[in-house]
Amino acid sequence: MVKKAATAGAVEQASALSYEQAVEELEQLVAKMEGGTLALEESLAAYKRGAELVAHCRKVLADVQQQVSVLEGELLKPFDARGARGAGSGQGDGDDGGDDGDDDDDDDDNGGDDDAAR
Repeated sequence: MVKKAATAGAVEQASALSYEQAVEELEQLVAKMEGGTLALEESLAAYKRGAELVAHCRKVLADVQQQVSVLEGELLKPFDARGARGAGSGQGDGDDGGDDGDDDDDDDDNGGDDDAAR
């Protein structure tokens, strides 16, 4: 029963941390565990603490994602770089002067030498 109370206290302590603090502590735990100097019991405790920190970070990220969704009115859509370039610039109709597939240009696919066809 004492261990459960201690674990609950650790979870509460993890939830009191900011996301950045939790990530920093997690990085420190990983470095200690990778160092190979922890005893078995210490490794187990570090692993448990790391799992608590990861759960806290996931919850914080999920909460932030939900807040962003609410702020965006659930209208999150992929970014269209082509549409964003001309949007709001007030520069004509957005035609970049490139080939738009119609054949109304002067080049009749003969290498640009219009006089050769005449």
